[in-house]
Amino acid sequence: MPAAAPGRGKLIVGLALVGSIVLMAILADVISPFDPYQQNLRLRLRPPMWNEGGSFAHTLGTDNFGRDLLSRLIHGSRLSVMVGVAAMLLAASLGTLLGLVAGWRGGRAEALIMRLADAQLSIPEILLAILVVAAIGGSALNLVLVLGISGWMVHARVVFGLTRSLRERPFVEAAVSQGASGAFIVCRHILPHLLPVMSVVATLQVAQMILQETALSFLGLGLPPPAATWGNILAEGRERLFVAPWIANLAGASIVLLVWGVNILGNGLRERFDPRG
Repeated sequence: MPAAAPGRGKLIVGLALVGSIVLMAILADVISPFDPYQQNLRLRLRPPMWNEGGSFAHTLGTDNFGRDLLSRLIHGSRLSVMVGVAAMLLAASLGTLLGLVAGWRGGRAEALIMRLADAQLSIPEILLAILVVAAIGGSALNLVLVLGISGWMVHARVVFGLTRSLRERPFVEAAVSQGASGAFIVCRHILPHLLPVMSVVATLQVAQMILQETALSFLGLGLPPPAATWGNILAEGRERLFVAPWIANLAGASIVLLVWGVNILGNGLRERFDPRG
């Protein structure tokens, strides 16, 4: 019986978890039982259906304004996933471009880009994001820009190291000897070798971006209320932790589940592309 492919189990579990949440985010308008912003103060702080006083009408209960918590969590998944993926794409694009330039050109370009990456790495990403968002304000676009620009160094350093290694390989030297341009060699011979590794780095960074977006929203620096983000729901639940603990608990569980699924998916991809680990 043939051996199972490395990382296959993790890939299946990760894809199932992440795929379910992404599908929920895409279909949020269809599957949400209520408008996530509709208030009904007569129904405020209703517990989940499994607690005394709960009902099937509001499966996960309501918040302080009587808004259905299940609907807000469903719509919150859309905002968290969108910001996390968009920020990762920006960081990956910027980091890959600069890493390729530094790795292929070397010299002054390498020194400038790598010293810039080292300098930015000396500042904690979340601290940098807090300072910038506090200065320019919180919005979806600002969050994507801040998180993307604060995370490019990871991609740049990985791409830089791989590019320096690949440019010494015989197939690259052969292309150079035949007069191929640098841009052609990078696109035709180097980028295809980078994609497996960069897909793992990008997948794992999505989880980091989602956590940072949640942290900023929790601190009041993300999308302003009443935006239905998991960070905002968590912050609202913190203020009523002893009265309505389900608000913070369910928001926290949603964040943990998504980040756990993304990490499992990333680890599965890593094992698949590099079985030695």
